[in-house]
Amino acid sequence: MNSMTVSHASAPILETERTVLRPHKLEDFDAYCAMGADPAFFRFIGGRARTREESWQRLLRHAGMWSLIGFGFWAIEEKASGRFIGEAGLHDLKRDLVPSIEGVPEAGWGFVSDVHGKGIATEVVNRFVAWSDEVFGPSRTVCIIDPENGASLNVAQKCGYREVLRTVYHEHDTILLERNSLN
Repeated sequence: MNSMTVSHASAPILETERTVLRPHKLEDFDAYCAMGADPAFFRFIGGRARTREESWQRLLRHAGMWSLIGFGFWAIEEKASGRFIGEAGLHDLKRDLVPSIEGVPEAGWGFVSDVHGKGIATEVVNRFVAWSDEVFGPSRTVCIIDPENGASLNVAQKCGYREVLRTVYHEHDTILLERNSLN
């Protein structure tokens, strides 16, 4: 078990200038499915559209992770419109990755394509890593990103993540990045 585990029954509500990070809701499901079927979203995350069933399973996983390990993903809501625009947060997916990152909180994010390139991902990731440092104290988090995903690599770098190594995950080249607020 990871040393960051604390008791959170659900995601706390956080805000940035343009977004609200909040727990997922059933009302998000249709928008969540649409995002998972958008080629701009899934291009670097599995390379294929998610089925409704897969989207439902992910939504349930996000909700359950909070109660089991004390952290997870938030639904991202645009303040101006109130609409669901993505998801982001920390998780531990017990990935079959070499080297192992099991037990280390892994950052991830994904957004609807019409907000890409507007700095929202950087704003959101900076907010949840600051929350992590506030709640858990200085710690190490990681993220894995496809080397072709320049936009996410830029977000990670702006949020303090640095490349550790290159590896292969599910037969795809992958970059492992680390943010260590202990130093």
